[in-house]
Amino acid sequence: MKQKQDRIRRFFEPNSLRFQLLSRSLFILSGLLLLIGIVQYTFMKQFLYQNKAESLLSQVRNIPYQLWEYTDQMQGKNEYVDALLSLRTPDVQFALVYTDGYVKDLFVDPYNKGTPRMPEVIYTEVLESGVCDFKYKITEDEHGGEHLVVLQPIKTDNKVTGLVQVSSPIGSLKNVLIPQLVTYLGASLLALLIGLFMYLSVLRRTLNPLSHMERTVEHINSGNLAQRLPVDQGQLEIDRVSIAFNGMLERLEQSFKSEQEAKEQMRRFVADASHELRTPLTSIRGFLEVLMRGAASNPERLGKALKSMYGEAERLHRLVEDLLSLAKLDREPIIQLQSGAIDRVIFDMEQQLLLLAGDRTVQLDVEKEALCLFDKDMMKQVILNLFHNAVQHTNAKEGVIQLSLRYTGNCVEIDIKDNGVGIAAEHVPHLFERFYRIDSSRTRKWGGAGLGLSITKSIIDKHNGSLHVESELGKGTLFRVILPSVNQSAGSK
Repeated sequence: MKQKQDRIRRFFEPNSLRFQLLSRSLFILSGLLLLIGIVQYTFMKQFLYQNKAESLLSQVRNIPYQLWEYTDQMQGKNEYVDALLSLRTPDVQFALVYTDGYVKDLFVDPYNKGTPRMPEVIYTEVLESGVCDFKYKITEDEHGGEHLVVLQPIKTDNKVTGLVQVSSPIGSLKNVLIPQLVTYLGASLLALLIGLFMYLSVLRRTLNPLSHMERTVEHINSGNLAQRLPVDQGQLEIDRVSIAFNGMLERLEQSFKSEQEAKEQMRRFVADASHELRTPLTSIRGFLEVLMRGAASNPERLGKALKSMYGEAERLHRLVEDLLSLAKLDREPIIQLQSGAIDRVIFDMEQQLLLLAGDRTVQLDVEKEALCLFDKDMMKQVILNLFHNAVQHTNAKEGVIQLSLRYTGNCVEIDIKDNGVGIAAEHVPHLFERFYRIDSSRTRKWGGAGLGLSITKSIIDKHNGSLHVESELGKGTLFRVILPSVNQSAGSK
């Protein structure tokens, strides 16, 4: 019951769409009915007045012009006299207008107390032209009563010798118009009432999809963004709004998921960074405690402790440097990409790579003049990170590392392949996650913290390129860097 009352209350609120549509529709309907009533009343009034004027004139035209001057002396009987006397009715008044402007009332009796007078200029115009250019005029008598007046020129030998004025009160005509007007007003009010109830039903049915949208939106919150609005409710505009709203919900849902993933990544990042920082700090603290307990007086133990502390400090330094590099890449740095031959970068790093590989076999297959847009220092870091990763996971004596460069015209591909232990398939999707390590003990042995591949992936993304990995356990791993090349005109240069 309360919900029904709330719906009724919301329906009749001035800001309610239903109320506005209903009130405006009824306002338009009432305006149309009023316009129709005005037009109908005007035409009916015109029709009655013209009919009355035609009736009066038709009676006057049957009487010869010369008889009008002798109406007061008529005593005999003939057809014209009888016709003239038959015009003597209580609701019709006659007057004779002479050329000098004098107006003489005819048939003055208790039923006919005089005719209304029209402006003198009208009489003059009709007398001079001999033609009455209007069908009738509405004028008032001395008592304020309205009369319908017609004029008929009297001609003798094609010369106007006077005017016959016939007038009749319009009260009887109004008595016909007013009931018609009242009837129309009643019918209009009835039509408005019927329209009100019909509009209520039509609006309720028409706005059902909108009400359904309202109920659906009320159930949507930050924890229920998967719900969607129906898009096939049979109303084009509502369906378009539903499609647009669903698109907004999808973007919001994606944003919330991205935010949750970012929070989770940040939580893992903080936990992993704390763990990585705690390990070398704990080692340094342990060595310091040993030295404080007397090991400092033993040169051999002092040297080992200082060497271990130096190694942990170096590891801590590399970790902080990697974290700073990631922070800089996350801040959307401005990278100055320049066109150049990336093969020259590889040749410049050849001696450094051979030194890093040690006794491992290094095979270079570099195509010359491979042009692309890149940042030289960052690309050196990418090649060094991937090459160092291959060195870490290959045998120190039997390891083979292949570095190749191909130029296809549309892109430049850099492959770094090794014959190391390989990577299990379940680890491949997570390789570029921060602090992700396949073998924690091996990584710690080499001093890594699982940030090298993350840094590499971020740099490649800044170059609008892509980084792919292919690996098989026991056979080795392939990292492939794909960079967009410059256009052919640049390549020809």
